[in-house]
Amino acid sequence: MKLVIDYLVYLLVRILFCVVQSLSLKTGHTLARNLAWLFTDLIPVRQSLLHKNIQTAFPEKTRQERRHLILLMWEHLFLMGIEIALANRQIRDLNWNNYIELTGALPLLSLLHQNRPVILVTGHFGNFEIGGFSLGILTYPSNSVARTLDNPFLNRFIKNFRESTGQFLISKNGGAPEILRVLENKGLMAFLADQSAGPKGCMVEFFGKPASTFKAIALLSLQFKAPIVVCYSLRKMNENGEFEPMKFEMYVSGILDPLHLPSDIQNVKEITQWFTLKLEEGIRCHPEQYWWLHRRWK
Repeated sequence: MKLVIDYLVYLLVRILFCVVQSLSLKTGHTLARNLAWLFTDLIPVRQSLLHKNIQTAFPEKTRQERRHLILLMWEHLFLMGIEIALANRQIRDLNWNNYIELTGALPLLSLLHQNRPVILVTGHFGNFEIGGFSLGILTYPSNSVARTLDNPFLNRFIKNFRESTGQFLISKNGGAPEILRVLENKGLMAFLADQSAGPKGCMVEFFGKPASTFKAIALLSLQFKAPIVVCYSLRKMNENGEFEPMKFEMYVSGILDPLHLPSDIQNVKEITQWFTLKLEEGIRCHPEQYWWLHRRWK
């Protein structure tokens, strides 16, 4: 019975995916705005958690300012889903620069030519899927960790779709040997490092509050002498502060090379604090492009 339900859910997702792919980008953006209003005002989704998280990060913001930020966040998330569905059909190896600006990402591209393992750190910030897609278009395949979905049909569909763009997925459960293999072979390993790591994580400050953060990134960097690159793929905005669909800028906010560590960043906790702070700096500049849906401070 479960297999039948899983397949029906998969069919529904495929139908919705096909509907989205039939839309123009302009129509998709309008849909994203309407859904954002729906999720913010008409049927508020996770409003208590969203307000709490934003208040923790920005205690000076009023409730109305938080509400506006939540509205923009939902618009960004829905627009992100539409862009992911359309990216394969719109972005090609000969026209990618019409959609993606790489000026700020040149330090990463330079590092990828040095025959060293590289650890890319980002978060649920900007359109991180387009970031991996962009590197694939430029023939820099990335490997990232993802949780295996309980629905096998849906899991296979999403895995095949993401890997068709050059993003290779490693299961979160039991994927450690594959991660080690990637780094041993001087590959590019990408991590989303902004979720709570639970009781086994490393406690560092995120927006001035203690937050459990994955320490494996720092450990792997030290073990394989792999530079850590904090990188974002941010959505461009026009002069009116409105999102520009399918227009992105990739840039590097910091690189930490274990072969040349500064005197104040020497151990696992200090490295973890460094990349967490770099993520925070980017989010502070563009809080509307961050997923405030996670229980980051537990």
